[in-house]
Amino acid sequence: MQNDEQRNRMLSALLSWFAENARDLPWRADREPYHVWLSEIMLQQTRVEAVKPYYTCFLSTLPDIPALADCDEELLLKLWEGLGYYSRVRNLQKGAKQIMTQYGGVFPRTYAEIRAISGIGDYTAGAVGSICFDLPEPAVDGNVLRVMTRLTADGRCTDEPAVKREIRETLRVLYRQTAAGTRGTLTQALMELGATVCVPNGAPHCGVCPLREDCAAHRSGCEMQFPVRKQKKARRTEHYTVYILQCGDKIAVRKRPSAGLLAGLWELPHLDGLMEAQPALDAAKCWQTGTAEIVSVRRRSHIFTHIEWKMNCVHLLVTQMPDCFTWVTKAQLHAETALPTAFRICLPDGFDGAETAFLTN
Repeated sequence: MQNDEQRNRMLSALLSWFAENARDLPWRADREPYHVWLSEIMLQQTRVEAVKPYYTCFLSTLPDIPALADCDEELLLKLWEGLGYYSRVRNLQKGAKQIMTQYGGVFPRTYAEIRAISGIGDYTAGAVGSICFDLPEPAVDGNVLRVMTRLTADGRCTDEPAVKREIRETLRVLYRQTAAGTRGTLTQALMELGATVCVPNGAPHCGVCPLREDCAAHRSGCEMQFPVRKQKKARRTEHYTVYILQCGDKIAVRKRPSAGLLAGLWELPHLDGLMEAQPALDAAKCWQTGTAEIVSVRRRSHIFTHIEWKMNCVHLLVTQMPDCFTWVTKAQLHAETALPTAFRICLPDGFDGAETAFLTN
């Protein structure tokens, strides 16, 4: 954005495009800080279409910051079930409690105060600050980085913190030069452009882009060269035998450790390694569940960000319910027990009542 004339032309084109093409999303219905904050946390690493029903359900149960701060953790995790990255919702509640104690339940209005809330980083602080309070602070995520690096044909690696900071500072100057009352719209327009036109994982739709005439990458025909990213590390694979231990109308679950992957959530019992029917039946004797009968063995896999689980899911009918497990009914699984997708996909037909929000969590 080399001069005022070019900057004003681009801003006008972008804002006009957004006014005509913005998707109708539930969190755009108002500029209530709690709503924008919640949506931005939910949208991290998660598809928009998957978030919509979660967002509506979450707000119907926890309509404001005091309700979120006071929510029982089991209910909180159940509301998040299937969205993955459960530390997000735990930090969300920490932030709500922080707002209650430090700001009397009123969402703070300055960037520094917003940024200091638990679980809020530069991006979310910029999004809430600009959208809700018209602060001259950008929200720079992967979508915005992609748009900016293509506009300027910036070949630096966007995974480098210094590069992100410089792009954020460049945008901050633009925001300060933007008319008051339009900064939140600018934030949403940049997000929308990156999500729907200058798209990830595919060729951009330059023919409908409002900024194509000023895009250096488009003029050179090298859009797909940007942004430059570091090569991802290979995802490691882990193997488990997961047990569905069923006694009558109940199955066994247990709590995971308080630290690590899926910390503090419920899980199905499992052992290391992929075991077929008879070895799995023999190994299950360690739990003293009485006589066991094999119903089925199914293969499942689940991808986390850096790990892939490959699982043999062994459904056993057992005659005893040892106290080392918690035994729950189908109704409890559906309404009360937050079982992560990695384990829920192992359940037999009739026990799985939850939707899967996205493929990696």
